[in-house]
Amino acid sequence: MTLARSTTAHAELEISRSKFLGYTRRVENEAAAREFFAEIRAQYPDARHHCTAFSIADGPNPIERSSDDGEPSGTAGMPMLAALRGSGLIDVAVVVVRYFGGIKLGTGGLVRAYTNTTIATLDAGTKVHLVALPTWELTVGAGDAGRLRAALENQGVSVLNVAYGFDPERPTDARFTLSYDNGDELMSLLASLTHGDATPVRLADRISEVAL
Repeated sequence: MTLARSTTAHAELEISRSKFLGYTRRVENEAAAREFFAEIRAQYPDARHHCTAFSIADGPNPIERSSDDGEPSGTAGMPMLAALRGSGLIDVAVVVVRYFGGIKLGTGGLVRAYTNTTIATLDAGTKVHLVALPTWELTVGAGDAGRLRAALENQGVSVLNVAYGFDPERPTDARFTLSYDNGDELMSLLASLTHGDATPVRLADRISEVAL
């Protein structure tokens, strides 16, 4: 589970007159996370603290980093990272900007403030599941493309794309890109619809976002 692409979620909490401004965004790598942090820092250059955390998928063990940015050690970055872990989200960066309100919160108060701001910020984001869709490619005569597309969609097969004239040497062909969960069922269906004249080629899975 992660956040939808190209969106930035925001939440704001006021605790004992200190303002905590949270921002979160989906990121693909550590460099993107640090660019995001720099963007928020530039937006609030007068703030005393810009505390950060991110978690990025990297095989069995994610890449995780956090920063207290001048707050007492362990009171900001690590609580933020713990909240991020607890959310179940991956490939996500969070930054919390603090404007000090003149009242000291103490160690426990800071931990709660940064934790709650992170949770509220993540809750404000649009969450998606990343789903691997089995994908195939099939080439047929262009004259059969319309009939075939209607028949496939009627059977619940996702037609991701139909390309006409994709090959100058085969101008009368159409290339389908298809997705369907059950490969054996798809093979049987295509054999029936094309009378065995066209054989699909398995492609790499297509990663799709499914909104929660």
